[in-house]
Amino acid sequence: MKFRPCIDLHQGKVKQIVGETLQADPRAVVENFVSEYDSAYYAGLFREDKLTGGHVIMLGGGNEEAAVRALQAYRSGLQIGGGITADNAAYYLEQGASHVIVTSYIFRDGRLDWERLESVAGVTGKDKLVIDLSCKMKDGRWYVVTNQWTQFSDFELTPANLRELEGYCDEYLIHAVDVEGKRTGILEPLVELLAESVTIPTTYAGGARSLEDLDRFEALCGGKLDITIGSALDIFGGKLPYKHVVERCGQ
Repeated sequence: MKFRPCIDLHQGKVKQIVGETLQADPRAVVENFVSEYDSAYYAGLFREDKLTGGHVIMLGGGNEEAAVRALQAYRSGLQIGGGITADNAAYYLEQGASHVIVTSYIFRDGRLDWERLESVAGVTGKDKLVIDLSCKMKDGRWYVVTNQWTQFSDFELTPANLRELEGYCDEYLIHAVDVEGKRTGILEPLVELLAESVTIPTTYAGGARSLEDLDRFEALCGGKLDITIGSALDIFGGKLPYKHVVERCGQ
């Protein structure tokens, strides 16, 4: 189990946001934290601690410059997501991203768009592509949600579906949308499903708030999954010491 750090960008600043509130109306956004430091500061911190595979997420427009600063401050150490398409994926790899993360781009009208997936994979190669399958539960099953987590797709997270997509990407990033940014604990059924289903590196995000949560997470997944923590960390306004997490995960 690795700790994967994150840098979430909103309106050009490093923030921690309750993901479900990120809508067209900026007044609706619930901000847990707005940093006085820029993206390069956090990239440098993660570089010093030798944390790899973390992600920079652009939450809407106006974040491109800040994203590039982070990538260039830690070349090949960070992934980039948020608005990534077949047209701009190569640019962000050239700026220093180790991988690009695709989300809503490969889902259209509530369905997985295989043509778009093949298009972006053709640009990046399988080894530099991460697929974001952030999800919510509906009728007792987990479905990918897109368009700022407001629209359910018909793509269900099943072992068969996850194995099929593994042929196109190097990793998965999966936010548990119902608890993301809320510091209410991990969604254990989702962790168990992922651990039973995936065979490629997979990062879970959502709800972790304590070292006890990390212990529980590792026990549930047998160390098979990685985890990211945002709002709960002291470097992002929370109470969980960042250094303790790095030490706990042996990094």
